Amino acid sequence: MTSKLFSPLDIRSKHFRNRVWVSPMCQYSADDGVVSDWHRVHLGAFATGGVGMIMVEATGVMPNGRISIGCSGIWSDKHAEAFRPAIEFAHSQGTLIGIQLAHAGRKGSTMKPWDDHELASIAEGGWINFAPSPVAYKDFPIPHAMTVDEIQSAEQAFVDAAVRSERVGFDLIEIHAAHGYLFHQFLSPLSNQRSDQYGGSFENRIRFLVETVKKVRAAISEGTPLFVRISATDWVEGAWDLDDAVELCKVLKEVGADLIDVSSGGLVHDSKITTGPGYQVPFAEKIKREATILTSAVGQITAADQAEEIISSGRADAVMLGREMLRNPRWAIAAAEELGE
Repeated sequence: MTSKLFSPLDIRSKHFRNRVWVSPMCQYSADDGVVSDWHRVHLGAFATGGVGMIMVEATGVMPNGRISIGCSGIWSDKHAEAFRPAIEFAHSQGTLIGIQLAHAGRKGSTMKPWDDHELASIAEGGWINFAPSPVAYKDFPIPHAMTVDEIQSAEQAFVDAAVRSERVGFDLIEIHAAHGYLFHQFLSPLSNQRSDQYGGSFENRIRFLVETVKKVRAAISEGTPLFVRISATDWVEGAWDLDDAVELCKVLKEVGADLIDVSSGGLVHDSKITTGPGYQVPFAEKIKREATILTSAVGQITAADQAEEIISSGRADAVMLGREMLRNPRWAIAAAEELGE
């Protein structure tokens, strides 16, 4: 059998040896944003398991861009250099490694998931959250509404982080615009109630993300792939939906995005999400077909034959596995054997 799942994929100058990729997964184990031996072991396990690419967790481009006080950051050269050992080890195993650049916006300043309370005070290392509008996430404090200057400073922080990432050896950059974090907060009319050039119409609500993607594309090497993770729907009526996502992805392609990493949800804490095996694959399929851009599918993809069908049928160009990789970092090797590779 010739497996499509284990066929190579070339994006710009990068050669992905297969379509089995590791999702970004927060580890809550950084020290003031600096990654540690934990991250090197966590990421290194996947590198020895035969995957085509590893995506490093959501990494804050600013100190107040992290999700939790334990999340990784890349707002300085010191932070960037701390990733180098993991990058070099991944490369020694023939695996590409990318980084997901993020700003949590109104969902930041949390403790670690296993702590006895959710929100971090200033004394505990927390911060005041920023957002497009003074609209809180569930019972979080009302965030500071960003000024235009602050929006432009955030755009530059993404550019600077991307340049640092490339300098220390990351093979590709992903901008995190999903799961209710800052870019998603601008995209959705539920959280963006601005009346200036960054709010109101669809074109205005996507402006912050589009400007950032365009600037990052111009700042990094021509051969470096640029991915964007989006939420295809908010899972509630009258909010961001799949048709919006398709139109956004058409624009992102025009300004230099190479692949859309398609997820969903995260903006509304009590939304009703219908889950099941591969439940987000139809979103990736529609975006791939209608925006004519490469996509990766994620969400309850656990079996080799399931992943093979997604790729061989053309529903997506790669699969991203998270929890299944935590259970078995050698998943790709086992899947290749099962598929006769």
